[in-house]
Amino acid sequence: MQKQLIELPTIKLVGITVRTNNALEMHPSTAKIGATIQQYFQNALPAKITHRKNPGVTYCVYTEYESDVTGDYTYFIGEEVESFEDVSADLKQLSIANQTYIKFTTDSGSMLKVCIKAWQEIWTMSPEILGGERSYIADFEVYDERASDLTPAVLDIYIGINRS
Repeated sequence: MQKQLIELPTIKLVGITVRTNNALEMHPSTAKIGATIQQYFQNALPAKITHRKNPGVTYCVYTEYESDVTGDYTYFIGEEVESFEDVSADLKQLSIANQTYIKFTTDSGSMLKVCIKAWQEIWTMSPEILGGERSYIADFEVYDERASDLTPAVLDIYIGINRS
C-alpha cells in the first residue's frame, strides 16, 4: 500500500447515512454498511444528486466518531457536489472541513478484500508508522474509475490526522 501526506480543502457531499460501529460490522447479522451501500445503488440515489462534481466517483465516509476505532460512528455514502442547492429531501448533506490526511492507495485486487485488508493494516499502525495521531473527524474511501471493475480494484483511503 502506498502512503502520502496530503492536505485537502473542504469537501461537500450528498448521500445517505447509517450509525454503526466496527464490532457490529464484524457480524453479518448486525452489519449495516453493506445494506446501506446496496440501498444507495439499488435505489439509483446517485442520479438524484444535483450539482455532482465528479459523477460516478463515490465517497464512503466515516465521521461523527463517538471516540475512536472502537466507538460508534456515522457511515456516509455519496458523491461530492459543487453546492448544497436543491438537495432531495431523502438525501443527507455532509461537509468535511479542510484537513490533513494520510492517503493510502491500495494494491489491486478484489474490492472487498482490498478494502478490508487496508483497514486492518491501518487499525494496527502506531501514530509513528501512520504519520500522525488520527483526528477521528472524518476518514473516507474514494471509489473512482480504478474501482469500476470489482476485480481488480484500486481505491484510495484518506485517514485524517492531527498535525503537530
